[in-house]
Amino acid sequence: MRGRAQTGLSLIVLMPLATFTGCHWRMEEPNDQGELMRPEQVVSFDRLYQQNCSACHGENGSGGPALDLSNPTYQALIDDASLKHWITSGMPGTQMPAFGESAGGFLTQPQIDALVSGMRARWAAKKPTANAMPGYLASGEGNPGHGEAIFQANCISCHRQDKQKITDTSYLALVSDQSLRTIVIAGRPDLGHPDWEQLRPGQPLADREVSDIVAYLHSLGSETPGQPYPDESAKR
Repeated sequence: MRGRAQTGLSLIVLMPLATFTGCHWRMEEPNDQGELMRPEQVVSFDRLYQQNCSACHGENGSGGPALDLSNPTYQALIDDASLKHWITSGMPGTQMPAFGESAGGFLTQPQIDALVSGMRARWAAKKPTANAMPGYLASGEGNPGHGEAIFQANCISCHRQDKQKITDTSYLALVSDQSLRTIVIAGRPDLGHPDWEQLRPGQPLADREVSDIVAYLHSLGSETPGQPYPDESAKR
């Protein structure tokens, strides 16, 4: 009897303490970084990027086989609308698939918005460039002849090497002009590729010159990537 009385007394003493603690405990906002959530509810940039982007673009936005998103020059070049479009619908001429629900992917619009705002917050250029950057989209057709002259004078020393031979006709038949333009302007600092200001020190590439280089490279693309098809005239 005495033991039961002591137990009951202990419970009576502890109940007010539990009540007091419970009254002052607050529910916080759900943390989608550490809690199980429905996939479409996740809006953490870290989690979305790790699950959808890091395999191609690198764990921290660089060092992957695809374009380095953490390149500040690239972030200064591309606008929000274009970033959201490529994430949603994919990019032709690359291995970039469509991630948006409207294009058959799994990401909602708020999740795509979270990815773009996260990139801007982490990787945007800290200060504007001193020179007028060429436009992300081409303003007109380029001149292949002029582009060849620029390429031979400034690019061939690196791109004649086998591992960097960008003039491979099959590669140029598969890559998009927009991808080429983006790399010419933004460079690939993770691979040592200069950007539009670094290619010719003291003489940045003008918008027209970027278009000329892309037009020259485009002209080298094969109509039959890989091995050429047999001559149809030789068939009976």
